[in-house]
Amino acid sequence: MYGGRVSDSFDRRILTTYLDEYLGDFLFDTFQPFHFFQNEELDYVVPAQGSRDAYAKMINTLPLYQTPEVFGLHANADIAYYTGATKELWVNLIDLQPRSAGGGGGMSREDYIGTVAKDVLDKIPELFDMPVIKKQLGIPSPTQVVLLQELDRFNILAKTMKSTLKQLQKALIGEIGMSNELDMLATALFNGLLPGAWAKKTAATEKKLGAWMLWFERRYRQYVDWVENGEPAVMWLSGLHIPETYTAALVQAACRDKGWPLDKSTLYTKVTRYTDPSEVPEKLQHGAYIQGLYLEGASWDLERSMLKRQDPKVLVTELPILQVIPVEGSKLKLQNTFKTPVYVTQSRRNAMGVGLVFEADLATSEHSSHWVLQGVALSLNIDQ
Repeated sequence: MYGGRVSDSFDRRILTTYLDEYLGDFLFDTFQPFHFFQNEELDYVVPAQGSRDAYAKMINTLPLYQTPEVFGLHANADIAYYTGATKELWVNLIDLQPRSAGGGGGMSREDYIGTVAKDVLDKIPELFDMPVIKKQLGIPSPTQVVLLQELDRFNILAKTMKSTLKQLQKALIGEIGMSNELDMLATALFNGLLPGAWAKKTAATEKKLGAWMLWFERRYRQYVDWVENGEPAVMWLSGLHIPETYTAALVQAACRDKGWPLDKSTLYTKVTRYTDPSEVPEKLQHGAYIQGLYLEGASWDLERSMLKRQDPKVLVTELPILQVIPVEGSKLKLQNTFKTPVYVTQSRRNAMGVGLVFEADLATSEHSSHWVLQGVALSLNIDQ
C-alpha cells in the first residue's frame, strides 16, 4: 500500500482477507466463541461483557510483544524482519565509515577502488553487433523482438559501465578531475554496492555488487546462447531486463498461430517436477519453461506438487521449473490453486504497474486465505 491507500488488487486482497477472517458477525457468536489466536499459553478472544476494570485486566494479561502467528504469519516473519533491519543498519554504518587512506602498510582506499574497477572492467564483454543479429533473424517473431530489445538494453548498460570505469581510472591517477558522479561510483565500489549510474540502466535489483556481477555474467551467457542456438528450452526469467515482455510475447505468438483474440487470452501456469534445466526433454511449441523463481511465505512440496508451510529458519525457497502455457481465458478453469503474484524483487513493489511480472497459480490443499495471511509471493531477484 502507498500512503494508506490500496494501490493494486493484491493489496485489496490482503485487506479483504483480514476483514473476512478477523472481523464479522462471528465475533459475537455466544455459542461458538471466536479465537483470534490460541495456544497453550495465550488466548486472544473477545472478552465477555463486563466492566471497564474487567476489560483492562484482560488487556493486561496480553504480552507486550506479539508473535507473528497472532497476525496469521509464520514465525519466520520475525527472522525476515530483523534480517532486513540488520542489513539496512549495516549499509548505513558502511556509509558512515571514514574515507581517509588506510594506514599500517595496508592497501589505500584509492588502490582498492582501482583494483575493483579493473576487475569489473575485465569482466565486461564485448557489445552485441545488433545489425548483424537483426540480419540473421530476418523478420523476428514476438520472442525474438524481446531478444532484440534485451540486447539493446544490455549494450547500453555495458557501454555505461565501461565509460564510467575508464573515467574513474583516469580520475584516480589525476588525469581528470573527480566529479560528483565519479565520487559516488568510487564510494559504491569501495562499499561493495551497485553504483547508482548502473542501477538506472539495469533491471530492478537489491543485490550487492558481487552478487550483481555474477547475475550480470550469467545474463550475458543466456543472451549469447539465445542468439547462437535459438530460444532456450528453459528461460531464466530473472536474467531479463523487462521479464513481463517475454510472457506477453508468449501469449502473442500463440494467438497468432491459433487465431485467438489477444485480449481474451491469458497464461496457465503449472509447477513441474523438474529442478534442473537438463531434465527438460524439449522446448514447448507454445509457451515456455521458466526457472529462477523464489518462493517466500511458503515452501514447496515436491512429492505432492503443492504449497506447504515454511520450514523453520528457511525464508526463501527456489521453486522448481515453472511451465507457462498461453490459453484462452474462457477455457481456463482452476480449482485448489492460489493465485500468487510474481514480483521483480523481494520488496514487492508494484508502483504504477511496474514490478509485478505475472500471476502464477500454485496448487494447494489449504484455503487461499491461509496463504494470503502468510504473505506468499514469488520473486525473480533475491538479494543474494
